[in-house]
Amino acid sequence: MPQSAQRAILLMNLGSPDSTSVKDVRKYLNEFLMDGRVIDIPLIARALLVRGIIVPFRAPKSAEAYRTIWTNEGSPLIVLTKELQRALQQQVEEPVAIAMRYGTPSPKQAYDELLQNNPDLKEILIVPLYPHYAMSSYETALVQAQEQYEAGNYPFSISFIKPFYSEANYLNALANSMQPWLEKEHDHILFSYHGIPERHLRKTGGSNGCNCMKVANCCEVNTAAHATCYRHQVFTTTRLVAEKLGLPKEKYSISFQSRLGKGWLEPFTDIRLEQLPKEGIKKLLVICPAFISDCLETLEEIAERGKETFMEAGGKSYEMIPCLNTHPMWVATLANWMKDYKAGSREMILNR
Repeated sequence: MPQSAQRAILLMNLGSPDSTSVKDVRKYLNEFLMDGRVIDIPLIARALLVRGIIVPFRAPKSAEAYRTIWTNEGSPLIVLTKELQRALQQQVEEPVAIAMRYGTPSPKQAYDELLQNNPDLKEILIVPLYPHYAMSSYETALVQAQEQYEAGNYPFSISFIKPFYSEANYLNALANSMQPWLEKEHDHILFSYHGIPERHLRKTGGSNGCNCMKVANCCEVNTAAHATCYRHQVFTTTRLVAEKLGLPKEKYSISFQSRLGKGWLEPFTDIRLEQLPKEGIKKLLVICPAFISDCLETLEEIAERGKETFMEAGGKSYEMIPCLNTHPMWVATLANWMKDYKAGSREMILNR
């Protein structure tokens, strides 16, 4: 690595509480849920809802959930993101840093540290670790990184890797990570994606003049919205990975987890986990491709509570396939994107 690099890489993930204390979890939830791209209602109503109802009720339960997955090194999401940072650093010359949308380190902290260590820095390539576009994940990460960059009056430029839900090497890595698990006896594979309110689809799709969620098979006919349509993108990822693995259509399905209320994308994962054993599916594999790094939503919600729900409903075996984390093909994919960018390719760069 050069003593003062001109280009750097910033991996940006969701974030995590600093500890499992109720105080730290409350602080994290307040920052997360007060984001207008997560709960998209007027500020005063959002504050009353989040600070007056959701967080006081949810913080103790979330703290307890975090304790079931916390490691000696800390939050799994933070630990795994740091491991990805180290693995990628071994394959690229540019310095690699990490930032979180919520909690620490913030994009500003990452910018400042990179610039301090590299006074000749001219550009940072930011990789939001979200394969799919949603206003509550990819978009809010991009906006925060952009706002903190503009406020800092930095001497370098920033660029963003676009959502990579259909990128061939990402799909190859995802399929390869799943392959060993498919060799185990199973009846079905459930692709569980993080849920979002349907109104978010109408907001992002509406900017393209489309009637998202208003017509049958809208994801097939509203092609203008595909670049920002979460529903289309998760369907596409699932279909393309299934094709790579040779999965018959009847052997897999899609559901959506982590809902906060009514009007969210269906079917709901927790409901499907209750129903599947009654439909004759007794041996289940679950994968969560919306997440790059294992976290509370995969390790506790799916691997722990999801298994309990499925087994109590009559299931016989249940396993969650881990996220990509630091899978060698995934690390190589990231490294190749960086090398392509360095060589002049801009195919994976979001135009802004």
